[in-house]
Amino acid sequence: MENLYYSVYSHPVIGRLYVIASDEELITLAIGEDDFERESKKYPAVRKHDHPLFQQLFPLLDSYFSGREVDFQIPLRTAGTPFQRAVWEQMKLIPYGETRSYSEIAEEINRPKAVRAVGQASRANPFPFIVPCHRIVGKSGALTGYAGSRVNIKEWLLQLEKKTTPSV
Repeated sequence: MENLYYSVYSHPVIGRLYVIASDEELITLAIGEDDFERESKKYPAVRKHDHPLFQQLFPLLDSYFSGREVDFQIPLRTAGTPFQRAVWEQMKLIPYGETRSYSEIAEEINRPKAVRAVGQASRANPFPFIVPCHRIVGKSGALTGYAGSRVNIKEWLLQLEKKTTPSV
């Protein structure tokens, strides 16, 4: 049986983030206690603040939430369907401070009719912030769901990234 660990990262706007990891890779990042309870049923973990992955991740989150572009070079366990993984990989290609629509992502992965499925894959993203699903918006540019009903977080993240993007 695999050893699993968790720790908590707190941010004044985002709230509490619960990170679950194995010895070698991050498994999920849950926003809030309700999400953590659901994830901890799938991934029962013991609390461990000094896990090397958490010590690597938390300063990166500090930098990101301070408005700096961050390359999250953290090993991730990307469990999901092939379609979900394709969507998540495409999300990683969206540059800091930019957005793409759900339909653009669907086209980029050669599944132009799978717009709703892209939305579901985005919702199932186990690594918010690290895999930037907040950068996906409606075709009209409207902000749509984020991590369930947390559109306010999505709006804050997009504003954070736009404020700090160097002008050309």
